[in-house]
Amino acid sequence: MTCEYSPVSSVNGTIPIRLQAATEDHSIRFRRIHLEDMGRVRNRTVCELDGEEVTSAEIGKGYEVEKDNVVPISDEELAEMPLPTAKAIDVVAFVDRDSIDPIRLGATYYLEAAGEVAAKPYTLLRKALERSSKAAVAKYALRGRERLGLLSVKDNAMVLHQMHWPDEVRDPAELAPAPVELDEGEIEGALALMDTMALDDVSGFRDTYMDALEELIEAKAEGKTPAATKTERKGSGQVVDLMSALEQSVRKAKESRGESGEDATVHDMPSRKKTTSKKTPAKKTAGRKPRTA
Repeated sequence: MTCEYSPVSSVNGTIPIRLQAATEDHSIRFRRIHLEDMGRVRNRTVCELDGEEVTSAEIGKGYEVEKDNVVPISDEELAEMPLPTAKAIDVVAFVDRDSIDPIRLGATYYLEAAGEVAAKPYTLLRKALERSSKAAVAKYALRGRERLGLLSVKDNAMVLHQMHWPDEVRDPAELAPAPVELDEGEIEGALALMDTMALDDVSGFRDTYMDALEELIEAKAEGKTPAATKTERKGSGQVVDLMSALEQSVRKAKESRGESGEDATVHDMPSRKKTTSKKTPAKKTAGRKPRTA
């Protein structure tokens, strides 16, 4: 996606730029087809009142104030709405990068200098951002809305991160679980587990589902029988039973300090499926606290 913007307005004046998408969507999209003859099935735009199919020229915008009460809004009325940032990215402030909550950041775009006249002011603003711990807060318009953004630097380009407005971020307080008791050994075990799973970067991860889907499509397109889907998990792809791993980490940490590992109080994860086979109950060990699910 490319959007033309006349300037980036800043303390250095204006910089002609173009907005370029910084990411690509590689999702595989399917068409709806008629299985009998492989014909494509399309969506029809039908009025729910009279059941008649309508053309794009007959379709407008409306806002449902309440049930059965829709207010029509024309394109002309929307065009007359005040949108001062319609053709400019206006830098309004500079803030510490660490002060921005990552959850407020959304889609990311590269800012491309538009022509030779933009080269010097573009480079000047980029250098200033590079040498400081600041990021530029900007206002701009995209898809008919005024938006808030954050300007930062990646290599030799400036980057615009779309930001959510404060009222668009939900309060997570209601999502937090009920308070639980944790001892220091459990926390140390969690830290030890994190150390064993640490990586320097995440560049080695691949979308294995997408790889398998591409192989399936390629095989069917060539008239071949698709290979059996591999279900086994390898290496770092294994699902970790967190509580079991923590229990082992706590025991090892205590043993390394010469302490007994019998007092670990990590609780077992509840079983997902009930088994019909009967098992002999384990004998209780003196001094060990009973475990709860």
